[in-house]
Amino acid sequence: MQYHIGQIVEGKITGIQAYGAFVSIDENTKGLVHISEISDGYVKDVSNFVSLNDTVRFKIIDFDEKTSQARLSLKAVQPNRFRKERKHQKMGTVPVMRLGFKSIQDKMDQWIEEAKEEKV
Repeated sequence: MQYHIGQIVEGKITGIQAYGAFVSIDENTKGLVHISEISDGYVKDVSNFVSLNDTVRFKIIDFDEKTSQARLSLKAVQPNRFRKERKHQKMGTVPVMRLGFKSIQDKMDQWIEEAKEEKV
């Protein structure tokens, strides 16, 4: 099949690296989605967005006819694609603060007296 820049294609994720994901579009055509083309937001880990053997739609942003290799973009097709659900650890609740301006005001006279006694 003949591919061109701007075309939307479907491909299968065949490999994931720190810098992007490899895609098989058909028997003869392979592609790479660079990490910068995964999402509009910050991408720390490509595998938070795609997994091996996922079938995903991409936009061809460059195509080399001699090698049948494509540069692909996921964010051009799905700009608001959400990350895969991650397990979040509950951090717990913030303890109730018992010290504040009011309690400092209540203690201030006592602390001043103690400081005076220490000087003597």
